Amino acid sequence: MFYEPKDGHGLPHNPFNAIVTPRPIGWVSTRGADGADNLAPYSFFNAVAYVPPQVMFASTSDKADRAMGKDTVANIEETGVFCVNIVEHEMRDAMNATSASLPAGEDEFIKAALDKAECTTIACARVAAAPAALECRLSQIVKLEGATNYMVLGEVIGVHMRDDCLRDGRFDVTTFNPLSRLGYRDYATVRELFELKRPGD
Repeated sequence: MFYEPKDGHGLPHNPFNAIVTPRPIGWVSTRGADGADNLAPYSFFNAVAYVPPQVMFASTSDKADRAMGKDTVANIEETGVFCVNIVEHEMRDAMNATSASLPAGEDEFIKAALDKAECTTIACARVAAAPAALECRLSQIVKLEGATNYMVLGEVIGVHMRDDCLRDGRFDVTTFNPLSRLGYRDYATVRELFELKRPGD
């Protein structure tokens, strides 16, 4: 099968959602200028550079009570900071609960019964029990093609790691089983690892 997205695919569900997988989930926490906390998952998320460390996520929908994207993007535009919390398998239900579209100013931490911790370098809450959390300073918001598509780029200026996730000097993902997004309503958990040496190693 071949299709051009501009012409449609003719399938009951969009296959593009399932082709680029697995994707890490950026569980992004923000605090608005009014002091209200927000937490939402984004599956268009990744690290994009080592030095300085940088991450990106994209928001692809909007809300009637926001002029720009969703609460997350609006808060980041107001404050210039955000935190990316890493999602483990055990937090899948809480993560999913925070994907609900709530009115602006309503706290997803409370709705999902998640404990908060304050970030260290930025004025923002983070998921207290997350395996890791990346405190970020906004680099830029890029308007992408499409009515509601925004890419947010940030520099990581603070890193939290749960002590039990450190083994032999490494951040060990086998200690918490990272959750990833597949297509449609499908998810996967990383449970099996293997190592490949690059040519010249």
